[in-house]
Amino acid sequence: MTTISRPCGEIAVHGEFDLAAAAGFLTGFAPAGQPESEPGALRVAFALDGEWTPVGAVLRQRSPGEVTVEVHAPPEHTDAVVAQVRRMCSLDVDGTAFPEAGARDPVVSLLQALHPGLRPVLFASPYEAACWAVLSHRIRMTQAVRLRRRLTERYGTEVDVGGSRLRSFPAPAALAKLEYQPGLPGPKLPRLRAIAEAAAGGMLDAAALRAMPAEEALKQLQLLPGVGRFSAELILIRGAGHPDVFPRGETRLHEIMRDAYHLPDAGAAELAEIAEAWAPFRSWVSFLFRVEGEARMRESR
Repeated sequence: MTTISRPCGEIAVHGEFDLAAAAGFLTGFAPAGQPESEPGALRVAFALDGEWTPVGAVLRQRSPGEVTVEVHAPPEHTDAVVAQVRRMCSLDVDGTAFPEAGARDPVVSLLQALHPGLRPVLFASPYEAACWAVLSHRIRMTQAVRLRRRLTERYGTEVDVGGSRLRSFPAPAALAKLEYQPGLPGPKLPRLRAIAEAAAGGMLDAAALRAMPAEEALKQLQLLPGVGRFSAELILIRGAGHPDVFPRGETRLHEIMRDAYHLPDAGAAELAEIAEAWAPFRSWVSFLFRVEGEARMRESR
């Protein structure tokens, strides 16, 4: 029996992180389109930033301080694949000081205790996040998920990720030429094309977006067709992985916070003021609020 050696990389973990929790979240996050993986592993397929080559990776946590990455891609892309999955799991941020946000806010401390080691799990790229923002705008989640699945099945590329056949989301070149797509509302087609062209032109680069002041990045993103404040925040936080942005446009998050802090009449400005205590992890805490809110909603059904 011949053993095929795959290129591997290692990611040093700074702060608490639980890969199983990340895998569990991604499996249940319908827009990600990822199937349940083997216990203790996370398998992903995606288009490589900038190059847009379809690639795959298997992540395993060997110890609290280390995650290994089995790369399924041409050898020259190994480092880029490791860097991208590092961002996707929010491991490119030193989380050592994250417990301090809980020390300053007992509500956050409870969230951290309920979801130990869970960091934001991101879309593969700002490009994918932007496409999801367009697809999901003003339609039901289930309908948006079906649209994304159809696009991926028709225009994505199948990748063998350690024996599992996964499809990566279509590269910008494929969506830039997108013609009529059954079930896709009319305005979304030109917007998807525009997002694809922006990504191909380097306008959705994660590092560049994170290097800007957050408000400047949000303003730039809102220049894209169909991207308002809510969508821009989604792209910056869940696509580029900015760790410290409070989503002022996310009304569902605000509802969850009002309930948690017993402030039924609090507006976005008051909630943003509360969130100042979470810095420099406002995106991370917001993510935990959403996860807990969704968990409680499922329990109440």
